[in-house]
Amino acid sequence: MFQLFVCLAVVSCVGAARLDHLVPSGYAGGRAGFDATPYHYENVNNGDGNYRFSYDTPEGTSAHESGSPRAQGPEGPAVTAEGGFSFRTPDGQQVSLTYTADENGFHPTGSHIPTPPPIPEAILRSIEYNRQHPSS
Repeated sequence: MFQLFVCLAVVSCVGAARLDHLVPSGYAGGRAGFDATPYHYENVNNGDGNYRFSYDTPEGTSAHESGSPRAQGPEGPAVTAEGGFSFRTPDGQQVSLTYTADENGFHPTGSHIPTPPPIPEAILRSIEYNRQHPSS
């Protein structure tokens, strides 16, 4: 019985050991050869609500953003930000996105963002008819 207790204690200690300091050789966040060390980094906060940051990495990832406070609106002060980021997919395609964000929400643009199909002409006519003939 004592041997079983000792065996279970050893297994429990081994299972509870923290091994997060051991990083497999060549591990790169899931991508072999990936180096995310930025070769350009800027972070400026003026203390008055205005800020900007940017970075670029050797494998083609980059981001930038600048923001500033806006006048007090109905829901309190708002910050307007604009920026963008880009990265290279595993198959080598460069993906870029630019955006603005303000009290009206987040507005991204980029060629990889799906766009809805055009509204058929018959539906547009129906909407216009309903607009001109509201129900009582």
